Amino acid sequence: MKALLGDYPVTKYFKEHSSLEFADVKVPNTAFKRVVRELEFDVAELAIMTFLLAKAHGTPYRLLPAVVSARFQHPLLVSASSLKPKDLEGKRVGQRSYSVTTATWMRGILADDYGVDLGKIHWITFEEPHVPQFRDPPNVTRAAAGKDMMAMLLAGELDAAIVGAVPDDGRLKPVIADPAAAAAAWKAKYRAIQINHMVTVKDTVSDSQAQEVYSLLKKSREAAGNPEMNPFGLEENRRNLEVAIDCMVRQRMIPRRFTVEELLR
Repeated sequence: MKALLGDYPVTKYFKEHSSLEFADVKVPNTAFKRVVRELEFDVAELAIMTFLLAKAHGTPYRLLPAVVSARFQHPLLVSASSLKPKDLEGKRVGQRSYSVTTATWMRGILADDYGVDLGKIHWITFEEPHVPQFRDPPNVTRAAAGKDMMAMLLAGELDAAIVGAVPDDGRLKPVIADPAAAAAAWKAKYRAIQINHMVTVKDTVSDSQAQEVYSLLKKSREAAGNPEMNPFGLEENRRNLEVAIDCMVRQRMIPRRFTVEELLR
């Protein structure tokens, strides 16, 4: 079976002991279109919001309750001026693609915790969605070909940007004040973590094969010391998944609220 899986502490043992054929992809998100469009992989790491979108459009993958990547997104909204969340209304905000997981989490944070009207922001994107059936809202514009998000931000062509990693640049400031404290408050309020990537299997993978994959993944997590930000198990992830689903429903990105059990079948 062919697999897409990144190199993380929780996947090291798995990749060393699995008989799967791993794609030579250093940054898994660069191959997510190959997962949801070409159905290339039997076992695939996939961003949670991309998976939910794909599920909503009938893409034949199901979830294994194994989180290989998670983080709180609060530091990832930056500006070259002193903006607060509500100041973003009427402004131009860059993001790699509207439907990517980091951007979706961040918009949910802005709307739910800071009262920001997402419809009043002029969103600028730089890539098409992974899931081809998804259509960006009307207040989303694609940047001209060849444009760079950070260059646009520093040149004043964008007022803020949602980044994958904060550059080491003293000109940039977080839009959410004290992002570490804000993340801790979010975790306490929602009783959840913000999932980035989980493991999925194609529907052609049998239940016994999927169980073998999951069992080896569990051993791999144990070998990594069972990190807190990599929860495994249905009940261990139920609340995390419910919050992710709600985030997408409130932004009208998926047509209905899935049950957690639906995602695993």
